[in-house]
Order: sequence, then C-alpha cells, then structure tokens
Amino acid sequence: MFIAGTVLEIIVFIECVNLSTAKLPVPRSKPVSLRGVEKTMANYTQWVACHDCDLLQRRRPLDYGEIARCARCAALLYQRKRNSRDRTLMLTLTGLVLLVLANSFPFMTFKLEGRVQENTLITGVLELYSAGRWELAALVFGASILAPCLKLLGMLYVLLSLTFDRQSGKLAVVFRAIETLHPWAMMEVYMLGVFVAIVKLSQLATIVPGIALYSLAALILTNAAATAALDPSVVWKKLKVMSCI
Repeated sequence: MFIAGTVLEIIVFIECVNLSTAKLPVPRSKPVSLRGVEKTMANYTQWVACHDCDLLQRRRPLDYGEIARCARCAALLYQRKRNSRDRTLMLTLTGLVLLVLANSFPFMTFKLEGRVQENTLITGVLELYSAGRWELAALVFGASILAPCLKLLGMLYVLLSLTFDRQSGKLAVVFRAIETLHPWAMMEVYMLGVFVAIVKLSQLATIVPGIALYSLAALILTNAAATAALDPSVVWKKLKVMSCI
C-alpha cells in the first residue's frame, strides 16, 4: 500500500507539472543575422592553436617568407609562402607524370644464369595475391599505388578548381580526404624495402634498375616538395570554408 500510494503521488505531481507548463507562453525565436555569424567566424579565424603545446594565439598577417612561431614553445605555427598554389599545382602535375612512368615501365630486371625477369610495381602485389596473402597484397597496393594516385588526383582537382574559380561543396571534402590519405601514401617505406632487397639479391644475381625505379625516387622527392610548397591557409581562404563552417 505504501508503494502504491507513493507511485500515485508521483503521477499526480507529473500531471500538475504538465498542466502548469502547458499554460506558459511559448517564446518565439528571434531571427539570426548572418552578418553576425560571419563576423563571429571571422573573429574566430584570427586565432590559431599551437600543434605542440595547444596554446591559443592571435593570427597576424605575414609578409612573404616570414614565419610565425609559438610564444611558449617556439614551434612553427604558420608561414606565408610565395606562389604556393601555382608551385604546388606544377609539382602535382609532375608527380602524376612520374606516377604513370613508375607504373608503366619495368621497375628492375633480375638476371641469373642466363635467365632474365622484369618486374614492375604491380608484380609484387600479384605475387603476394597468388601466394594467398591477399591482406598483405591489398596493403602494398594501397600504400604504393592507390593512395599516392588518389592523393595526386585529389590535389589536382582542388587546385584546378581554385585556379578556374569553380567552387563546389565537394572541394572541402576532397581536401580533407587528401590530408587523411597523406600518412597512407608511404612510398618512402616501399622504396626502403626495395633498396634492402637489391642489396641482398645483388650477391646472388645481377640487378638492373629500370626506369620505374628512378621515376619512383623522383616521385618521392616531388611529393615532398609539393607538401612543403603547399600553404593550406591559402586553400581554405579561397574556398571560404573557414568563414562558413
């Protein structure tokens, strides 16, 4: 009886609260000014956080070649690069040409007792797949061929769209995807494994480097130069993403 009476009191209390709140006037929402939102976001973009110590600091305009460092740990915050978009576009086109060469010509030639065997970049992937190691084959294919190709094509799409002033909502998504693909385009690790294999196999047979090997080495240097030449703040400012997110 005590539990039933307590439950009844709770139900009566809830009904009284519902009746009292039902009579209250519903407040009307005031229209929000887009100018105020744009002004707030403009003020927000004037601040930058340090990647090392997370110190929030006010962003200041820089001249070409100047570097802004953190006031606490002296880490690099941002810098203004001259002709960042044009140089990155040129290096991206060069990287695509080198990627085509690296996948079209022989990577190395293996000579042993009169037998000659030519290998390409995709040869290792096919051999791993034939041996039943499809997980490792997929990883090698993604890190050495697919991820670099998608990264270069995505960067070319973004930079050409900005050059011809063809803005789209997909550009921001593609640019974020490029940053996500960057750790997976590990051609440096692939090249290091190739050098180790060449050193070990050179004692057993004759190894002749092909055009694809030199193209891949040049592609690694070109990608590093493109990453160093790119100024992400220029891309975001052109897309006007930071003012509307």
